[in-house]
Amino acid sequence: MLEILLLSVIITMLLNSRRSKKRTRRLRGLDAELKVLMESNNDSTGIAIAIKHFLLGVIDDNANDRAKFSDDRIAQAQRILDRAGPSAMYWMTEISAQLAHLAAAQINGLPTNVTDELKVGARPQDIIRLIVKA
Repeated sequence: MLEILLLSVIITMLLNSRRSKKRTRRLRGLDAELKVLMESNNDSTGIAIAIKHFLLGVIDDNANDRAKFSDDRIAQAQRILDRAGPSAMYWMTEISAQLAHLAAAQINGLPTNVTDELKVGARPQDIIRLIVKA
């Protein structure tokens, strides 16, 4: 009788230790997934900021009569593309589409949130900072 009791206690302890190991592994997996999710979120914010700086740099180049398609700007664009992949192209296209809608609204005399926030005398840099919120 005592042997059966001891044997059942040992079996119960073994089963509980296996369950706790599985639970620990599962929690580590969830923690790892959460970490990847947080890093990817931070990375997309970083990519948005890099694209914003790139756009502001191109505007500054145009304002100061610097060469278009300079090696530095192309290298900067390549770094963004390498880091972000196709999403960088999507971001740039989305920003271009928003700017086209903004220009069309202005030509047609329609008010926009950009007009409301910037009022009169907006510079291209101000519009980029307003559209690309990162």
